Amino acid sequence: MGRAVRRASTDRDKVIVTSKLPGRHHAYDEALATIEESVYRTGLDHLDLYLIHWPNPKVDKYVEAWTALIEARRRGLVREIGVCNFLPEHLDRLEAETSVVPVVNQIELHPYFPQEETLAYDRAHGIITEAWSPLGRGNDLLTNPVITGIAERVDASPGQVVLAWQVARGALPLPKASSLERQVENLTAPSVTLSEEDVDAITALGRPDGRNNDQDPATYEEF
Repeated sequence: MGRAVRRASTDRDKVIVTSKLPGRHHAYDEALATIEESVYRTGLDHLDLYLIHWPNPKVDKYVEAWTALIEARRRGLVREIGVCNFLPEHLDRLEAETSVVPVVNQIELHPYFPQEETLAYDRAHGIITEAWSPLGRGNDLLTNPVITGIAERVDASPGQVVLAWQVARGALPLPKASSLERQVENLTAPSVTLSEEDVDAITALGRPDGRNNDQDPATYEEF
């Protein structure tokens, strides 16, 4: 990745290089050393965004890890810092104990799992919500009649409709793409206009078992 960025003709400030801290390195010294190693391995002078991957509440060192990210930003190793898969209760604790709010909270977010509470919390606290798995994964989301019906009416693909729904709700979707055609489709999705009724109808697809995996941040431990 670092080699590609260094060789690219694109201005460095237009490329956002992101890395994440794994759960096994939440202790302060280990976290800081891991960040330093990440920067060194890219061959860049800094990373643009560094995230704690999961809160790992049982281990309960995510505040310690967050303190290390704050120090890494102070040293110029990273430009911005954030988290992934944090619930409002985790975010409240970060702010209470460090007075520093994450720039980003990257969470699983798609129509079957709309995350209304966390999305509203992030919005109220000025946190950017990034959506991972924004198109769902291993389910029938893109063939759901609600999605395909809206797609036909607005002359867009089902995937574009779902991404437009993400944007309309204030989230930043991070879709994968295996082809140039799909990349173009994803990039043009924000130009798709959905009505408020469309957005509400898609949000209403949320369901209790909508999470892709059994990874509830309140209990899940990632190492």
